[in-house]
Amino acid sequence: MPIAGWNGKLMGLGNGGWAGNISLQALAVGLSRGYAVTTTDTGHTTRDGSFAFGHAEKLIDFGHRAVHEMTVQAKALTRAFYGTAATRSYWDGCSTGGNQGLSEAQRYPEDYDGIIAGAPANYFTHLMAYSMWVAEATLKDPASYIPKEKFSAIHEAALKACDAQDGIKDDTIADPASCRFDPAVLQCPGDDGPDCLTRSQVTAATKIYAGARSPRTGELIYPGLEPGSELGWTGLAGGPAPFSIAADYYKYVVFKNPAWDFKTMDFDLAVAAGDAAGAGIVNATSPNLHAFFARGGKLLMYHGWSDMLISPRNSVNYFTSVAQTIGGDANVRDSIRLFMAPGMGHCAGGDGPSNFDKVSLIETWVEQGKAPDRIVAARLTAGKVDRTRPLCPYPQVAAYSGIGDTNDAANFVCKAPGPR
Repeated sequence: MPIAGWNGKLMGLGNGGWAGNISLQALAVGLSRGYAVTTTDTGHTTRDGSFAFGHAEKLIDFGHRAVHEMTVQAKALTRAFYGTAATRSYWDGCSTGGNQGLSEAQRYPEDYDGIIAGAPANYFTHLMAYSMWVAEATLKDPASYIPKEKFSAIHEAALKACDAQDGIKDDTIADPASCRFDPAVLQCPGDDGPDCLTRSQVTAATKIYAGARSPRTGELIYPGLEPGSELGWTGLAGGPAPFSIAADYYKYVVFKNPAWDFKTMDFDLAVAAGDAAGAGIVNATSPNLHAFFARGGKLLMYHGWSDMLISPRNSVNYFTSVAQTIGGDANVRDSIRLFMAPGMGHCAGGDGPSNFDKVSLIETWVEQGKAPDRIVAARLTAGKVDRTRPLCPYPQVAAYSGIGDTNDAANFVCKAPGPR
């Protein structure tokens, strides 16, 4: 809490991964803006999932209870310290923090006036299943393993297929949802090589893009990663072991066996067991945000199209479900907006512009009623801005006007997308 210069507001800050820590840097940023800031380790200090082994109550803390209780106490402490209640409260989180933000809007709609939810891991149980789907596709059979050195070749092929479809070649796929890229174009004509994929590797890459599906029914369990994300595939597909967060979920929460081996996994049974163990605790998928919106709450979502850990279409799917539930274009535009960032990785970074002032956007929306119609994002190289582009409210995409520097956001307009 600032000793002097308090702006009269409270900001809650989200976690990453399994939480288990306090980010002093994030707190310092909030303080520099004059906020009273609060965050939580969600009740444990381990960075893996072992905290939940044999402690069901700690999973509930991680899933939603800790953030709510933290918020209630932070408001009380702020009131006691300053002698007056905070006039506004905001949430800012990405990944796990995005999940926490959506959980707050769904479960505790009185906690925050404005919520920033980036790349939310809100369909947590199915996200864990997808991570294991990728592990099965690439690590279970040694013949399917894709060496990290080949990720750049796949990336270049994806760019060749889709980069220029917006009329600009800039090493960024503007609208991956309209991209039709088949990794089979890289299949080796003969023996294996550094710039081609074997038949088994093509199958593995295809599964990464296609998403996790039930082997028995073909039902989509969780959408896949998008063309343009390949340089970041190391986390999910780089081996030698599955992505640790997902492996921990099945070891410590689902099967309660630290020695559990993913190679013994029956996918459909594991999905069902994962839902049974945690869906009501760690998922935040309810589209019913009527209570949050009725009190004037605003939800600002963003997601990078090149996210390599959480499928960008998960955010699209959630946004769409909320829009269908609350009904009416005006209601959607007044209460919730989703911005998809071409070339942006997981929460930040990547080939495309990913730097923008999220906090000012949510403040202006909540306090002045001005919803963001266009966000100018910047890309920094060696600490200097070398490209700006507009991020458009979904489903709109940024289109070059045909005149001026293609690295200047002023020369782009937001418009409806082409066929997808």
